[in-house]
Amino acid sequence: MRQKAAIWSALLLACLLGMHQGLAQDAAGQDDPELQRVAPFQVFDNLYYVGARWVSAWLLETDQGLILFDSLYGDLVDIAVDGILELGFDPDDIRYVIVSHARYDHVGGARRFQQEFGAVVLMTEADWQMSEGEAELREYPRPMRHLSLGNGDTLNLGRTRLQFLQTPGTTPGVLSTIFTVYDSGYPHTAVLFGGAELDFADPDRLRTFIDSVDRLLAVPGVEVNVANHPEAGDVFARYEMLQERRDGDPHPFVDPESWFAWLELLRRDAQTRLDAGTAAN
Repeated sequence: MRQKAAIWSALLLACLLGMHQGLAQDAAGQDDPELQRVAPFQVFDNLYYVGARWVSAWLLETDQGLILFDSLYGDLVDIAVDGILELGFDPDDIRYVIVSHARYDHVGGARRFQQEFGAVVLMTEADWQMSEGEAELREYPRPMRHLSLGNGDTLNLGRTRLQFLQTPGTTPGVLSTIFTVYDSGYPHTAVLFGGAELDFADPDRLRTFIDSVDRLLAVPGVEVNVANHPEAGDVFARYEMLQERRDGDPHPFVDPESWFAWLELLRRDAQTRLDAGTAAN
């Protein structure tokens, strides 16, 4: 297992630079729930994957209810709802839906979770405003305005504590979350970077993105990348490794080296784009 993990990490570092380009690949089949459906699975004691094949949704279990990170969209919302039920949870127990950023694939199902299950939706103020304006990529049912979060804000639900950073770039108000996951009771610091997509060339946005990455690089002790698109953290490959894990083997999702390497490569790519644009002008 250790050798396999080392091989995987080496391959990851070779392909991370092109990761974000894969998010903009041919969208054929992305909206089809049959093609996008994957069985839900447990990653840590308190964290479960309930997302689709191309875009993530994560369920965090607490002693006072459930927290859902991102909501999927359109017919794909059924994947999250069905996954929550299949794992033995009740969607009515979702207390909060935390939206990483206000693009349709992350926020498009939020209104359904509000209306059907009474969940409270949390976003940054900047992305609430974005959700109330013209849709950037495509239309979606707009969620009812609930609560806003910003830099340094925290959320406590029972014994679970989440800390938030506003890390704009992909959208004006990308929200990143720091929280603790447990592996057989052993704690690890996890971060969900709310917007790693580099699908823009505007110099000001690129500078903002670089500043956001620098802020995440400064977060101490991060061990787990909770990716809001599976390929950003190679979620499915890591889960395959998790299924083969033996006693004494490291947890495949606990990989601080690849977290920091990924951020460094994102930063380098953004700087390269910024330098190229500056030179062209």
